[in-house]
Amino acid sequence: MDSGDSLFYFDTGSKDENTMNVDKEDKISPASYGLVNPDLQSYLKNCETMLDDPKFESIEDRIIFVNNVYEEMKGFELQLTTDHEGSRILEKLFRISSEYQIRRFFSLMREDTIRLVIHRFSSHTIQTLLLLSAVALERGVHGETSDLAAGAEIEGEDEVRTKMPTFGELLLELVNTLTPQWAFLMANEYASHILRVLLLVLAGNPIEDQSNPKNSIKSKRSAKYVEDRNGEPINHPSLSIQRKIPDSLTDALDQLLKTTDSSINDLVARGFTTSRVGSPVLQQMLVLQSKKGTLEQPGSLLDKCLLNLVSDPTENARRDSALKLMIDDIVGSHFLQKVMELASPKLLQTLFERYFCGRLSVLSMHPISNFVVQSLLSNAKNERQLKTMIAEIQPSVGTLLFKQRPGVVRSLLDSCIRLRAGSVEIMNALYSGLGISALDERKELINLLAFLMPYKEFVNADYDQLPFRIQGSLIIQLVLQLPGDGHEPIMNSFFAQAPDRMYSWCKDPSGSRIIEAIISSEHIPLATKRQVLDQYSNKYADLAINKYGSHIVDACWKVSDMPYKEKIMIELIQREMLVQDSPFGRIVMRNCRVEQYKRRADEWRERERSLQKGKRMFKDIFDSSSTPNKRSDKKSKKSKK
Repeated sequence: MDSGDSLFYFDTGSKDENTMNVDKEDKISPASYGLVNPDLQSYLKNCETMLDDPKFESIEDRIIFVNNVYEEMKGFELQLTTDHEGSRILEKLFRISSEYQIRRFFSLMREDTIRLVIHRFSSHTIQTLLLLSAVALERGVHGETSDLAAGAEIEGEDEVRTKMPTFGELLLELVNTLTPQWAFLMANEYASHILRVLLLVLAGNPIEDQSNPKNSIKSKRSAKYVEDRNGEPINHPSLSIQRKIPDSLTDALDQLLKTTDSSINDLVARGFTTSRVGSPVLQQMLVLQSKKGTLEQPGSLLDKCLLNLVSDPTENARRDSALKLMIDDIVGSHFLQKVMELASPKLLQTLFERYFCGRLSVLSMHPISNFVVQSLLSNAKNERQLKTMIAEIQPSVGTLLFKQRPGVVRSLLDSCIRLRAGSVEIMNALYSGLGISALDERKELINLLAFLMPYKEFVNADYDQLPFRIQGSLIIQLVLQLPGDGHEPIMNSFFAQAPDRMYSWCKDPSGSRIIEAIISSEHIPLATKRQVLDQYSNKYADLAINKYGSHIVDACWKVSDMPYKEKIMIELIQREMLVQDSPFGRIVMRNCRVEQYKRRADEWRERERSLQKGKRMFKDIFDSSSTPNKRSDKKSKKSKK
């Protein structure tokens, strides 16, 4: 195949020694150490029942059990990592092993690292070791160690403990081993997941929730494999937070990114943008480069992926054709979504003008490229970009709302909220899209969005038969977050409705979300919320016994002052038997502390006063800390004028 035949051709025939190559599979094959001894396999399967439910009478019993397992499999460790059942049992064993035992096993795998990371089963074992290494590194930074380390490091009374490399040293050696083969490993379906975890560990970044079935760090096949065999994810708290990392690992990450940035050639880099296996690793590398400020340097990895758009933004027919194809590609579109998120205002403007301007409406209706458009809109970098995008998308808002593309509109609202700009423009776009032309027609705004219907259809429809639309509910909730008085169109429409109609929304899954968002919104004044609460007077008991209405009562309670809380309390007590008969009602009664109020009303009042005082103090502290920023913003705006 000639490189000219495809814009995303992998240059596997390159002979440049300084350029990373992905054509290594004929030279490197997955590790193979033969079949596991049946007796050892039987022993480990018996141990697995204990590993699945490790209920030991004491820590000492657990130490003895773990040490015995390691003793039985000594000399067969690598063989077990490549075994279908053995690798799974090892992952379970690691979870109750000491740090010394984990380091010892990790060090054994150094003998054949590359062949192990590309193996179907041992790659999962290494991934687990990396996650546990991240936990251990976090402990080490804080001067801690595992609770088993002191007792478990000695494997036998007559044995001398061998000094093992630290986790930092093991990771440094792993990085040095993988770096020369990085591009090849990015293209390997098993090794690529290890690279992504390694990058996160080296950066100290939060690693995705391992219990989440949508977790993209583990492949779908891997997650299903673990689930089917009673595997437990590693969910240590330190994996979900930003972790402190030794300087040596930070330097290693910098060097890794620098080396791969310069050594992956242009064609290979572009090939990874549309590779299901390599693209996620590529995106992770770009995220790290963005944080280090090297993302948009001329000749950078991103520059190569975008066919030198960063270093030479002049028109280029071949590049334009390639990027337009990437927008519609099922994998390439994911890559571009990440680029939109990371791009500077200048690069985003270039991408918008070159590949999206004049095409937003068409691309928004495409089943794949609409997600790239959403990422573009939700990552507008400034007010000027945002208003330009709103102006272009405005004629198509109606089509987007009623033809299963409301996510595009939501993306614009997200940017309006984030940039605190464009409220008037986005509301005018919504009015136009919903077919609202006269001022008096705006009173139906909340209905038109809730049911996602144009005005002319709504006025002729049977209201009681209209189904709520989840996407419409989400749009309303976003409008309520618009800066300034951006929430007023929704609230004016709310108060224009019959109270009984709005009350019925409280008992609907989607409608209740809208009412709850109104009551809980930080942007709506308390006086306006009080008008909403007054509509539910004498109805709080009925709401409390409803699955969805009970959440409305909780929301009303949180924003009420003392007199109004007592008003709600009295209503609940007057119909206490009805409320207590409902599981939802009992939760409401507990949240409101009805029993305490009945026994000691004075204590209940004192407690509520203390809670309200604490909330006010917290609000004052928050407001005072944000005030200087607001003042500086005003000054900067004046100076610009």
